[in-house]
Amino acid sequence: MNRPLSKYEQRLRRHRRVRRRIFGTAERPRLAVFRSLKHISAQLIDDTVGRTLVAVSDRQMKSGKSATVAVSKDVGRQLAERAKTLKIRRVVFDRAGHTYHGQVKALADGARAGGLEF
Repeated sequence: MNRPLSKYEQRLRRHRRVRRRIFGTAERPRLAVFRSLKHISAQLIDDTVGRTLVAVSDRQMKSGKSATVAVSKDVGRQLAERAKTLKIRRVVFDRAGHTYHGQVKALADGARAGGLEF
């Protein structure tokens, strides 16, 4: 008899399923979100060459607080500002199997407020 999947295994399964369809290019990189219990980070990735173009983490922020909804929104804004310097304005959003809620949604809203389109 099969055992039920843990929440982590369910998230990984969702992430793999979505990653089959999502692909970042140089013109439209993938905005990948990483979330741990204490921190949140995001990066823009060009999957054609496997290179990270821009990366931002809440550890780099001046506040020194761990990840909250407000800090996540700031991370999104900071990512958008750095992307503007590389003349990137359109991205593909990769939520990594996380639900589009709370910190992940705040990061996306912050990136949109900063000028990114997805």
